[in-house]
Amino acid sequence: MKADKDLITAQSLAEALNLSVETIWRYTREKRIPFVELGRRQYRYQLEEVVKALDGGGVHEQSARYETRPAKKLTYQDYLEIPDEPGYRFEILNGMLVKEPSPNVMHQRVSRRLQRLLEDYFMEADPQGEVFNAPLDVTFQDISVVQPDILYISGLQQSIVKDTRIDGPPTLVVEILSPSNGRKDRLQKLQIYQEAGVQHYWIVNPQENTLECFALQNGLYTLAAAGMDHDVVEPPAFQGLSVALKSLW
Repeated sequence: MKADKDLITAQSLAEALNLSVETIWRYTREKRIPFVELGRRQYRYQLEEVVKALDGGGVHEQSARYETRPAKKLTYQDYLEIPDEPGYRFEILNGMLVKEPSPNVMHQRVSRRLQRLLEDYFMEADPQGEVFNAPLDVTFQDISVVQPDILYISGLQQSIVKDTRIDGPPTLVVEILSPSNGRKDRLQKLQIYQEAGVQHYWIVNPQENTLECFALQNGLYTLAAAGMDHDVVEPPAFQGLSVALKSLW
């Protein structure tokens, strides 16, 4: 564990990981994450080490005060057994369950407007392709189950379209940020999409009025186009597609 100055409280850890404090306490009791015990029921954490443990990074005990136990990676089958909970939606990111509130009105408004624009474009550019929206499960290697806000499956990818899910990387995934999910979409899901081979990943931020279009190059995402407020964004990979941002907000 790093120096004491790097240690944070359960409340700070919960905020950084977009989890509830109750979840952090439960992980601590079950010894699923590394911690330092300062006194009876007084725990501190180091963010990087906790992330490694939750991602199955093989963190080992380093001192008598450093305790951990590998977390069981959840699978798609585990996901199917999660009971519905009104007002929330669930995803599994590299084997870890993530629960967050349902999207707000602004989120849904932007999603609907962008989906309509993409449907009109791909109807002409790729008539055999399909545009879908959440909730629809997309699975990668059985340990990641995500529900992108919008996704595009090209006409050449129909083999990944199953009866109940998309099993494999869409050509384009769009995530629309909410106050509760910014870190997840920018870090955790970006890495998952990158490793799965999703060719294009767009991040829309209705709070900041921005659109960022990432494209996969040599296995890594690079920023291909971006804009804010009333800019017109033209992603170079999609010839003839113009996204007038003022129409989204």
